[in-house]
Amino acid sequence: MSALDALTKLIMSGLPNGEAKAVAEEEIKSAIDGLFGERYHSKSQYGKRVVLMPGEDNVSFAGLVHQDSPSSGVYGGTSLIWFPVGSDDDEQGSSLLTLVCGTRGLAPDEHILGRPGHLRHLRALQLFLAAEAELSCWVKHNPTDLSEQFPRVIRSHLQRFDSALKKYGSHIYFAVQIPKEFDKAKLAFSSLLDLYAWERNWIPLKAHSSDIARFRLVLRSFLFPRVRSEDVVSLLKKRRFVILQGPPGTGKTRMASEIREKAFNDCGFTVQFHPAVSYESFVSGISPRVDGESLHFEVKPGWLVQAIRDCGNEPFLMVIDEINRADLARVLGEAIYLFEPREIAEGVARKVRLANKLDSQEDTIAIPQNLYVLGTMNSADRSIAIMDLAVRRRFAFVDVWPDIDVINAQNLELATEAFSKLQDIFIQYATQDSFSLLPGHSYFLAQTEEELASRMKYDLLPLLNEYLLEGRLSSCETELRAYMDWLNAEV
Repeated sequence: MSALDALTKLIMSGLPNGEAKAVAEEEIKSAIDGLFGERYHSKSQYGKRVVLMPGEDNVSFAGLVHQDSPSSGVYGGTSLIWFPVGSDDDEQGSSLLTLVCGTRGLAPDEHILGRPGHLRHLRALQLFLAAEAELSCWVKHNPTDLSEQFPRVIRSHLQRFDSALKKYGSHIYFAVQIPKEFDKAKLAFSSLLDLYAWERNWIPLKAHSSDIARFRLVLRSFLFPRVRSEDVVSLLKKRRFVILQGPPGTGKTRMASEIREKAFNDCGFTVQFHPAVSYESFVSGISPRVDGESLHFEVKPGWLVQAIRDCGNEPFLMVIDEINRADLARVLGEAIYLFEPREIAEGVARKVRLANKLDSQEDTIAIPQNLYVLGTMNSADRSIAIMDLAVRRRFAFVDVWPDIDVINAQNLELATEAFSKLQDIFIQYATQDSFSLLPGHSYFLAQTEEELASRMKYDLLPLLNEYLLEGRLSSCETELRAYMDWLNAEV
């Protein structure tokens, strides 16, 4: 039996009774040591703690700690710890698998606990275990906040571990109860172990390196979930008003155009918003008309009225590119009242009265059942207006992230390497506010190496330099400047 399998079974079995505790302690220590030389390089530096104590008031625990931690007493930094509980009349033994910041504080792991990428990987792991094993994990929003108590709503589902949560709850920042099924338990433990090993820079042995590399790629896929056109179309049918949002160069406009052409049989049209777009442009307004030497004024229908008129018996899609570059509250005016997808779908669409009758003598408008709206939104554009809540609640939002598979398909090694390096910098060091500045895959697309070099030199590098000059990526400036120096040397 492998050390990983043996340790998984020991964690699953929980806290043994009586004299079996001493035996279990030695088995756990032996299994932990067995990981090094079997899964990770034997020269990896690590520390371990195994404390299985008798008595219900005592908190037993075991796991991996920083290699410089003392053999007993308080310690600091991040640790991979499980809290075992024994069997009772109703349930078999089990363990709560956690990541803990030691009671002595963040040191010597401030560089891990305070780095945005550590929390991002834990969020990705949370999604991964939910998708692959239907496990519910809890992740603290700030691992460095040692004053925040373990949330009651989660604690109520983990009553068997109440003693551990009372004593160490403010120091725990990731938690999942080990399931009863071995395969799921092994997946949970090995995933958290491999992530912990990644942070500790433990080198996986060749026999496991490919599996661990695939696991890291899976985490990245949960950080940057792929959006399919089919999913957007399905959401459009349900919610009617949808906005694709994401960093520049992720293909939002292309996806919107393809959806209009393929899913709607090119039934519709595209408009682009900008700061000069007004209510008169979008809904209706009085416009001058010169007829010979005479000047007349007429009510001119806007894009929305035109879409309502053009919408026949087939589904009709109006694409609004860069939708938040205009002041939406002013552009929509009272027409925001119309955007209620449920009422439209039920055939009881709302109507609004226009200030002036249209050329067809209409003075009210309503959104027909066949009209859909798909917007695109660049989340990195500082010139955009903040979308007010009344507008926001009427639209469904879909995040569109860079897709490395599109880059890999080119078979241009530099493109894949350059994108992967840049992506890792943003994952590890960018703040939440600046994370959406990550350049999309279109900056790395080219037919030839010469075209790629030109695109990186004249498109990508100026964009990154602009971000730095504006102070928008100060959290990862050192890493980003080193990346730019490397890329300049390559192109």
